[in-house]
Amino acid sequence: MTAVRQVDVLVVGAGPAGLAAAARLATAGAGRVEVLERETRPGGVPRHCPHGGFGTWTRPLTGPRYAHLLTTAAERAGAVIRTRTTALDWEVAATSGTNVLLTVGPEGPEALAARAVVLATGARERPRAARLVPGTRPAGVYTTGELQQAVHLFGQRIGTRAVVVGARDVSYAAARTVRTAGAEVVALVTEHPRARTSPARARSARLVQGVPLLTDTTVTELLGHGRLSGVRVRHRDGRTTVLPCDTVVFTGDFVPDHELARRGALDLDPGTRGPAVHTALHTSRPGVFAAGNLLHAVEPAGTAAREGARAAAAVLRHLAGAPWPHPGIPVTVEAPLRWITPNLLTPNLLTPDRSHPAAAPPPPHLLRIDAPLAPPRPVRPPGRPSAAPRPPRGPHHPAAPHPDARCVLARAGGSRGRGGAGERGLSPGRCQWRVRQCDRD
Repeated sequence: MTAVRQVDVLVVGAGPAGLAAAARLATAGAGRVEVLERETRPGGVPRHCPHGGFGTWTRPLTGPRYAHLLTTAAERAGAVIRTRTTALDWEVAATSGTNVLLTVGPEGPEALAARAVVLATGARERPRAARLVPGTRPAGVYTTGELQQAVHLFGQRIGTRAVVVGARDVSYAAARTVRTAGAEVVALVTEHPRARTSPARARSARLVQGVPLLTDTTVTELLGHGRLSGVRVRHRDGRTTVLPCDTVVFTGDFVPDHELARRGALDLDPGTRGPAVHTALHTSRPGVFAAGNLLHAVEPAGTAAREGARAAAAVLRHLAGAPWPHPGIPVTVEAPLRWITPNLLTPNLLTPDRSHPAAAPPPPHLLRIDAPLAPPRPVRPPGRPSAAPRPPRGPHHPAAPHPDARCVLARAGGSRGRGGAGERGLSPGRCQWRVRQCDRD
C-alpha cells in the first residue's frame, strides 16, 4: 500500500481558479499548500491565448502574461506547484476522516491526505465524437484548445483551409488563431439563427476579414481519408452543401471537467453538470470545495480567479473550525435560464460572520441564458441583503432546511427589445427575475 503524505490544503488544477486559491491560502498561513497540475506548465487555458482581454481595464494583459503572474504570485506566497501530476481517485483516512487523493506523477504513485481540498479542474470542450458528428476519422480535426496549443505552444502547421464550427466569442478567437497559422477561414457555421458574440465582432469578421457566417446550419458529416477533404452541412431548409477544407475546428461546447468530482461521489448540479455548491463554495463532501469553470463551463479567467480567492476564504474558515453546512436548498431554473451557480442556499452562509478574520461576503451568483432577452438586468437571489430598492423577498428559510426543499428562479415579467444571450452576475438592485417557488416537495 502507498504511504500517505499529509498536507494542509490540496488544490487540484493550476488554472486561474486554482492558482488564485493557492496564493491566498499560502499568504494567509494555511500551512503546506500543494497544487497538482497534469499539464507540463501551470497557468491553464490563458497560457495558449496570446490575445488580450485578461487582467483589468487599467492593466490589460495577454493570456500568457496573466498565467505567468498568477503562477508567480502562488509560488512567491509559498505554495508548491507540482506539474505532470494527476489526481486519480479518493480515499478517506480511517483514523482522521480526512480526504485522501491517490495521485500519479513523474516520481510514481502517491497518496496525499489533506485537511481541505479545492477542486479547480476547469472545463473541457466536447470533441467531434461527443457531438455525434458522423463520417470518417481523418487528420485535421481540432477543438479550440487543441488548435491553440498546436499553433501557439508548439508552432505546428494546421492546414490551409479551415471551417470553424460555432459562432461564439471562442469561435471568433479560433478563427483568429487559424489566420495566425497562415490558413484561410472558409466559414463559421452555427446552428443558431445569429452569431452569439458582440455585433461589432461579428460585423468585423464578416465585412473586414471576409469570413462568411452560415447560420441555421449544422455539420452532418466529415469527409476524407487520411486528411480531411471537406465537411457536409445541412441548412434549415433541408439543402446540403459540401465545404471543401482540410481543417475543421469544433468550438464552444464546454462541459465541466468533473471526472474527479464524480469519482469522489460529489453531488452534481443537473444544470451546470459541475459540483453542486453552497454560496461559500462548499460541496456535498466535507472538506472539499470547488471553484472556477468546474462549476460553470465556461466563464472568463477573471471570474474563475475571483472564485478561487473566495473558495480560499471558505477554506480558511473551515481550517479554523467552522462547521460544515447543512445540505442546503437546491436552486433550479426555468427557461430561458439554463443554469445558476452557486446552486444551493444555506441561510447561515448568506450572511457572513464579520467577526471572523477570514470572513467574506458570499460570491455573486452567475447564470446563463439560452435565448436573446431584453437588455440585461441584475437580479437578487433569495436571502441576499440589499441597500437598493428591494424586490419581492423570497420566503423565510429554516436554519436546517428540509432535504426536499427547493427554490425555483423564474422570470418576473415580460420585457421588450433585443439583447444578447449570455451570462450575468446576480447582484442587488433591479430585479427582472423572482423566486417563483421555494417549498418542500
